[in-house]
Amino acid sequence: MNRSTILIVDDSAAMRSLLAATLDALGDVTVIQANNGFEALRMLPREQINLVLTDINMPDINGLELLSFIRNNPLYKELPVIVISTEGSRKDIDKGLALGATAYLVKPFKPEQLLELVKGLV
Repeated sequence: MNRSTILIVDDSAAMRSLLAATLDALGDVTVIQANNGFEALRMLPREQINLVLTDINMPDINGLELLSFIRNNPLYKELPVIVISTEGSRKDIDKGLALGATAYLVKPFKPEQLLELVKGLV
């Protein structure tokens, strides 16, 4: 199996670190990070990304706008995207899934929950 590359998009450095540390438990993954949606969009064509984990609430381009861009671009429309957000209402979750999120994880979450989701996608 080739190494999978996972892009973490979150404006919180602490959350990016927590996610990266959790994903390290998978072993054979490379984690790259973007601190906003705009930076993530610049990384997509440069890296062979297998999975995106994105927050919703970020400056510039938020996670839902990033998700819409990915789903509307023929190069990335099959790319799995997990939304990880404090926005945990049924309405928020339904909106994320309707926009094409592969999965939606509400913060705070248990590391095992994230790992189970990711294992099924990379």
